[in-house]
Amino acid sequence: MAFADNLKALPAVAHLAALELLDDTGTVVARIENKPGQAGSLAVYAALADKHGAINPAAAQEGLDLYAEHTTDAQAHPGKHPNIDRLIELVSKAQTLIARTVAA
Repeated sequence: MAFADNLKALPAVAHLAALELLDDTGTVVARIENKPGQAGSLAVYAALADKHGAINPAAAQEGLDLYAEHTTDAQAHPGKHPNIDRLIELVSKAQTLIARTVAA
């Protein structure tokens, strides 16, 4: 399925202003905001965090599948899709990020 189709199947994120990703020291390493250009990634990451409890390698791999055609583009053009690049890195380095929601 295409990313747009996968996105329609994810829970709504209108109640969120953002999602913060924290490393194992509790440092915020990324913030995905509920705004144009990031809302799709917010939905993906929020759904993964809800399902897996964190963005661990299994969640990251599932996220790469959800991003569908955008994952292929990210692999061909590193840096173009930072939220996908992050998932690729989590899988390759077997790392986990904690997700903290920020209410709207």
